[in-house]
Amino acid sequence: MGTPEFAVPSLRALLSAGKNIVLVVTQPEKPKGRGRKLSAGRVKEFALKNNLIVSEPRSLKDEGWINELRSLSLDLIVVVAYGKILPEEVLGIPRFGCVNLHASLLPSYRGASPVNWAIINGDKETGVTAIVMDKGVDTGPILLSEKAGIKEDETAGELSRKLSEVGAALLVKAIELFLEGRIKPAPQDDRNATCAPLLKKEDGKIDWNLGAERIKNLVRGLSPWPGAYTFLRGKLLKIHSAEAQGDSGDSVDLKPGTVFEAEKDRIRVKCGSGVLEIKELQIEGKRRLSAREFLRGYGLGKEVFV
Repeated sequence: MGTPEFAVPSLRALLSAGKNIVLVVTQPEKPKGRGRKLSAGRVKEFALKNNLIVSEPRSLKDEGWINELRSLSLDLIVVVAYGKILPEEVLGIPRFGCVNLHASLLPSYRGASPVNWAIINGDKETGVTAIVMDKGVDTGPILLSEKAGIKEDETAGELSRKLSEVGAALLVKAIELFLEGRIKPAPQDDRNATCAPLLKKEDGKIDWNLGAERIKNLVRGLSPWPGAYTFLRGKLLKIHSAEAQGDSGDSVDLKPGTVFEAEKDRIRVKCGSGVLEIKELQIEGKRRLSAREFLRGYGLGKEVFV
């Protein structure tokens, strides 16, 4: 069970390891783009190319669909970024239960957006964890976990791709050891649990009163979606990449959000503490531009981002 690109390496790894994938369950196609055409998730695309049977239930509580699952005599359900919570009725169907791959070192960052929040919070390390699922959200006992470093300028998209590959290898290993009885699931310590709630578009609104490093991490953590943004002359302005710097003499007394340098290829903005140098940005309705390209086309005075 999986839907986006993050889940594809796991499905590929299971196939390569010779596992018998009797069914691939993914979320129904959704309308995308200006034309609102239905678009299949990456897992569905991969599954069809590999001649796997695909199911796209609109409800996981549909009795007909649940009976179909029961008829398959499943040993295991593997869940990677499926996008919906499994009801207890489904959790109880497979002989060995359900195993989930989660993109954090549980119990840290339980929830829908662990990669994003690890970067937003400035963490230097994260990882992946394979658990046996229970009725809670990412609360099940741990089979295996593996650490992975976070590079200083790594975006959520880049880190997610890295973790998807690390996680795929870990998942196959965890499943094999678990089914052979060579590892036992270990309960999580709920006292150390933290949450990674689902991101919303409004989470990308930049508060210029924050420190430059925190804003830089927000930009990284929300790339590629939903994106960090501010407003310029009444228009939404996305910040795609930026660098945090210390305060300089001409920025110390300025109001946070003030553009105090905008020339050649440099756009520097005063923050609550420190300075953010914007490297790439995009005004609404236009393409993504480097700072140099933006300044050639728009120009900036000592304006204030809001």
